[in-house]
Amino acid sequence: MVTMNKKITMALVALMLTAPITANASVKKTLSNTSLPAPTIAILDTAIDMSQPKFQNSVVHEVCLIEIFFDSTPRCPNGLTSMEGPGAATLAKNKLSVGGFDHGTLMADQALQTNPNVKIVFIRIIGQRESGVREYTNEATVYNALQWVINNQSKFNIQSVAMAQGSHALGAAGTDYCPKTPTTVEKVKALNALNVGVFFPAGNNSDYKRVDWPSCIPETISMGATMPTESIAFYSNYDSKLVDFYARGTTVLYGLDGKKTNFAGSSASVLVGATSWATIKSIKTTLSYTEMYDLISKTSKLTSSSRVGSGKLIDLAKAIG
Repeated sequence: MVTMNKKITMALVALMLTAPITANASVKKTLSNTSLPAPTIAILDTAIDMSQPKFQNSVVHEVCLIEIFFDSTPRCPNGLTSMEGPGAATLAKNKLSVGGFDHGTLMADQALQTNPNVKIVFIRIIGQRESGVREYTNEATVYNALQWVINNQSKFNIQSVAMAQGSHALGAAGTDYCPKTPTTVEKVKALNALNVGVFFPAGNNSDYKRVDWPSCIPETISMGATMPTESIAFYSNYDSKLVDFYARGTTVLYGLDGKKTNFAGSSASVLVGATSWATIKSIKTTLSYTEMYDLISKTSKLTSSSRVGSGKLIDLAKAIG
């Protein structure tokens, strides 16, 4: 079973929040060039509040892919395990407000804060029971959604995948703690071959020896979180060999009906990373996967903490400059 939830709410963290993660002036100037193609990302998450005008203008396709696992039942709006088109990734507001199902809306908001021009393919992967709790999920939930992206990457011109969900049910800390999930690895490699970056969260357990699955898979891009001060967040999981980049995770997001939410978690970092990748790729269209990764790496800022040492903080302005 995969238990997936990346949001943490802590009073101490909330007191540190200062502002949303928004594109800075130089990024906005570049993105204001209407001749540039709008980047497209695939967000794999809970559900989305499509009543908000900003999403109606940004979400280009909705998908529902919910696996049946243990005693679960089909939970897509059509009563099946899969659905595409308007309404496929949505839930009624009274259902979005319970069980953490507002998470997908918050993630879509973070994508738009990073680049207001981004287009979103939203893939709902988490079912909700009548009581409001999450359905059980497993690895098939992840690799079937990744396969959908592979099959439709060209159709929607998807440049990156953001799944701000994960599991910390891992083996003992060491060189081989990451669960063996060859099918998911295969799908990630296939997307990498299409120059698509696949972003997952390091996790929020203050574990400085292990990151979550699937971000422990070397072929993925594992995102850690920073504070508004740009130092590495105390809650962000760490593995010196597996955390690729950092982005701000402690911030302000806007959820259901645009309500302001104090947020802390590597989920937000995932959306900053994936949206940055897609934005860069839409401008620097000829770059290969390796060239994209290297560009983001060499243009990143240095970040650090006393707990884990240093890391690379994505600098979108410098990467597209």
